[in-house]
Amino acid sequence: MHTRKKIASALALFIPCLQVSAYELVNDEKTKLNANLQAIAAFMHSDESYSTTGETSSGSKEWQEGYVKFGFDGSQAFEFDTTLYGGLSALNSGTWGDGDAAGFTKGTERRTAIEDAYLGWRSGNLFSALGNNGIDISAGRQEVTVGDGFLIKGDALNFGDADLGSNFDRGGAYYLAPRKAFDKTTVLRIGGSSGLRGDLMWLKSDNRAQAETELAVVNAEYISERGTLGTTYIKGLDVNPDYATPAQLERDGMETVSIRGKSSFGIEDLNLAFEYATQDKESGRDNAWYLEGSWTFSDAPWKPTATYRYSRFSEEFDPLFYGLSRGYGTWFQGEVAGNYAGPFNTNTRVYHVGLKATPRDDITVGALYFDFDSIDKSQSNLSGNEVDIYAEWMVNDHFMISPLIGFFKPDRSTENGGLQTGSNDLNPYVQLIVGTFF
Repeated sequence: MHTRKKIASALALFIPCLQVSAYELVNDEKTKLNANLQAIAAFMHSDESYSTTGETSSGSKEWQEGYVKFGFDGSQAFEFDTTLYGGLSALNSGTWGDGDAAGFTKGTERRTAIEDAYLGWRSGNLFSALGNNGIDISAGRQEVTVGDGFLIKGDALNFGDADLGSNFDRGGAYYLAPRKAFDKTTVLRIGGSSGLRGDLMWLKSDNRAQAETELAVVNAEYISERGTLGTTYIKGLDVNPDYATPAQLERDGMETVSIRGKSSFGIEDLNLAFEYATQDKESGRDNAWYLEGSWTFSDAPWKPTATYRYSRFSEEFDPLFYGLSRGYGTWFQGEVAGNYAGPFNTNTRVYHVGLKATPRDDITVGALYFDFDSIDKSQSNLSGNEVDIYAEWMVNDHFMISPLIGFFKPDRSTENGGLQTGSNDLNPYVQLIVGTFF
């Protein structure tokens, strides 16, 4: 995997002094077996706290998160280049210090458990009309993504030992969200990496913070050199009422349909993207959508890219299993707002401007601005503004550092409909993520 894709998907990895090793155990013509390791540490400080879980104490929070994920993946080739593949991994995670700024963790969380455990089969050139590996079927515990993660990007909500009436603890590391695998999956992918292709999926969560939701997913895409056009249908099959919020109870039977696309229209420095999703549930119909455009100044020093995005999530929209997909700002919009203060991709309009540049091949720097405007302010008013300034430094192929400073200013405090405790003062927020991976 390219190093910049590693940043976007893993967002940094663990303690630099940790002694680790990873290598190919077997690599011959037909058999491959690899030992893998990811390790991440994050250090955070927030001047303000948020009553997202009902906590009322105000003041600063300072905490640390970390995880180590280790395991194996491999494949065995057969006739017609068909391949049997699989993976097995375990994950150890924890939170230390005061716990996060929203109170989802308390700083006492520790957990070691199996993360990935899946088997799959690819068709090679057995069905030539479908292209190389035109059939890919897999099952087990694994992360699953649809599109760019606007609706589904793994099962990555990682609560800790928060007092929510039941035990929702997945081992902490709420911000890093290391546990992304759905507990049970069956995924059938049809078609290659270009042209018309599709997916049929059954996904079952064991995450109590997601009410142990069960989903059926049908996805179809057309991929060409100029871009991608796709559509997705998601049917809620079941939830566990013992852990569900009133909104999550409606997932049983809820239908979500989306259409999305991205293209440069043949213009090298241009990138345009959109997605529109509509939900039909017992209480009515809701929707969410975004329009995004970016331009890279490829002839300028550092090749800066400027981005503008408008997104809107209706009053009762259920954001399902959205997650980090293309780096900071997708789809956790704002490091403070997206993780601790809300609005968490529901009942809001978000105006976003971003700028990033690459002063060196191994360094990316960027600045992000978000303007949040709650739609139904009688429900809650989580309007506010945030600026985040960050860097991503790939020290080498196996080690990276990513510092970030953010400034979040909510319109309201808990006293008049917001979530920031004590006041609506400007909140300076600082984080440092470091890690290694193989």
